[in-house]
Amino acid sequence: MKIRSLARWSLCLITLFWVAIIASSSFSAREKNPAIDKIAPWVLEKTANGAEAEFLVALTDQADLSGAAALAIKEEKGRFVRDALWKKAQETQGPLLSWLSERKIEHRSYYITNLIWVKANADVALALASRPEVARLEGNPLIRNYPADLPVTEERSEPNVPTAVEPGINYTRAPQVWAAGFTGQGIVIAGADTGILWNHNALINHYRGWNGVSASHDFNWHDSIHPPATGGSCGANSAAPCDDNGHGTHTVGTAVGDDGGTNQVGMAPGAKFIGCRNMDQGAGTPARYIECMEFFLAPYPVSGTPAQGNPALAPDITTNSWGCPASEGCSPNSLQAAVEAQRSAGIMMVVAAGNGGSACSTVSDPPSLYDASYSVGALSTGTDTIASFSSRGPVTADSSMRLKPDIAAPGTNTRSTYRTSTTSYANLSGTSMATPHVAGAVAVLWSAQPYLRHDIARTRAVLNSSATHILSNTCDSGLPLASPNNTYGNGRLDVKAAVDQLALLTAVSRKLHPGAGTFDIPLPVTGEPGVECRSSSGNHTIVINLNNPVVSGSAAVTSGTGVAAAPTFSGNTMTVDL
Repeated sequence: MKIRSLARWSLCLITLFWVAIIASSSFSAREKNPAIDKIAPWVLEKTANGAEAEFLVALTDQADLSGAAALAIKEEKGRFVRDALWKKAQETQGPLLSWLSERKIEHRSYYITNLIWVKANADVALALASRPEVARLEGNPLIRNYPADLPVTEERSEPNVPTAVEPGINYTRAPQVWAAGFTGQGIVIAGADTGILWNHNALINHYRGWNGVSASHDFNWHDSIHPPATGGSCGANSAAPCDDNGHGTHTVGTAVGDDGGTNQVGMAPGAKFIGCRNMDQGAGTPARYIECMEFFLAPYPVSGTPAQGNPALAPDITTNSWGCPASEGCSPNSLQAAVEAQRSAGIMMVVAAGNGGSACSTVSDPPSLYDASYSVGALSTGTDTIASFSSRGPVTADSSMRLKPDIAAPGTNTRSTYRTSTTSYANLSGTSMATPHVAGAVAVLWSAQPYLRHDIARTRAVLNSSATHILSNTCDSGLPLASPNNTYGNGRLDVKAAVDQLALLTAVSRKLHPGAGTFDIPLPVTGEPGVECRSSSGNHTIVINLNNPVVSGSAAVTSGTGVAAAPTFSGNTMTVDL
C-alpha cells in the first residue's frame, strides 16, 4: 500500500507538471481551449513532447439499454443489448473513423461501450477532444496484474494428489448440492484472464469447444493481445486457448475443474467454459479488458470480427480476477459502461475485490468497485476469518461510499489446475482464488433453478441472504457489529443454503415469475387465512401475504389463487405476495 500511495503521489506531481507545461505551449492553454478538460491527465502526460500514446475516445451518445429489463429470457436480453449497442456505434462512429483513416492514425472501434481506441500524439488528442460528439479521452495504460514468474506451490505430476474434494469447495457446501443432481449442467462460465490451458486433464471435457474427439475454438475463444505486443509464449492473436502465465488456468479450474478421478478442484463440474485472454504475460489494458467483455456479449469466430457476433452463444457467467488501478492511470469509470452492458444482457459478472487489504476503502479499482460487479472478498480457507490481503470497502474512489465486497469465499492456499502441463496443479492465494468459487456457485444455483438464469438482481439477493453472515464493523465508521459490512460483505458463500432457500420458494409457488397462477403453500402453516401464512424449513422462513386471494381449505390454508409478485428477501426470510 505504501508503494501504491507513492505511485499515486508521483502520478499527481507528474500530471501537474505536464499540465503546467501544456498550458503555456502550442497545445493551447485551458482557458483558450476548454477541450483540454475532456482529456485525462494520464493522456496529457504520455503525449507530451510529441510522444504517442494509446487512449480511448468515448463518444457522448451512448445506447439506451433500459428496455432489456422487461425481456423475459436471457437470449432475448442478449440480442436486445447487442443490437442496441451495435446500432449506436454504427450510427455515431462513422465520421470519427473516417477522420482517423484519412490521416492514417492507428485506431480500433468498439461497440460494447461507444468508443474508439487510438494511438496518436497530443495534437490528435486535442483535435479529437474538440469534436462535439466526443465526451472524453481516457488513458489506455499497461496494467501489471500478475508477473510472469508468478510464485506458486506447484505439482508437476499426480502421485501425491489428494483423493478428496478441495477444502474451499467443501466449505461452501457445493458437494451436498451435487448429490442432489445439480452440478452446473447447462451453464457456461467464461474466464477473462491470462488465458487457459484448455486441454488440461481436469478442463478439456468442460470446454464448450471440445466434442470429445476434436476442438472448435470459434465462438469459444478470443485473444485480445494484438501486435506489436509479443504475447509471451502464446504469441499475439493466438488461434487456440493458451496461457502464458498460469493465473487464468488456475481460476477456470476452480470454477469447473474435475478430471473425473481424484482431482475435484472445481465448484461446478457440470458446467462448460469458454475464455478470452485479456493480459499479455500478466499485463492488461482497459482496451483489452473491454475487448473480452465485448466478445463475451456476442462471441464470434477466431478469425472473424464483432460483426459476426452471436449473442445466443454468450456465457451465463464471467469470472474476473484482475483489476485496473487508478494508480497506474485507469480512471474509475473507464470500464463501467461495458460492465453494465453485460449485466443488462443477463450475464453475471463475478469480480475479485482486490488484494489491497487490510486497510479500509481498498476496493478501489475497476471493475470491483462498480454496483454492476458482484465483488468477492477472500476468507482464510476453512475459516470465517477474512484474509489479511482482502480489499475492503466502503468505495471512496467514485465517492459512492458503496458497500463492498458483496460476498466472501475461500481464497488462501487454493489448489487448482495450472498451465505447466496437462496434469499440473498449483496452490495460490488471493481474492483471485475466491472469485471463481462464487462464479461456480452461481452455475450450480442456476442449474438447480433455471428460471434465475437471466435474473441478476434476484440471484444476488439469494446469494446474499443465504450467506453465512459474519458480523464486523471494522470498516463501517464505528457502527454496531452487523452484516452486511465492508469487510465480509454479506458473509461466507453457502451454495447449499442458496439452493435450499429457492427450493422452499418453489414449494410455495408453481409459477415463480410475476403473473396469475395457483400457488401451493407447504404445511405446516400458521396465521389467519386472508392475512398472512408462514411456513418454515430449517433456518428459512417463507411469508405468504394473501392480499386478495380465493382461499380453499378451512383448518389450514393449503392453496391460493392470485397474482404473484417477485419474491423479496430479508435475512433467512422470503416474502411472496399473492
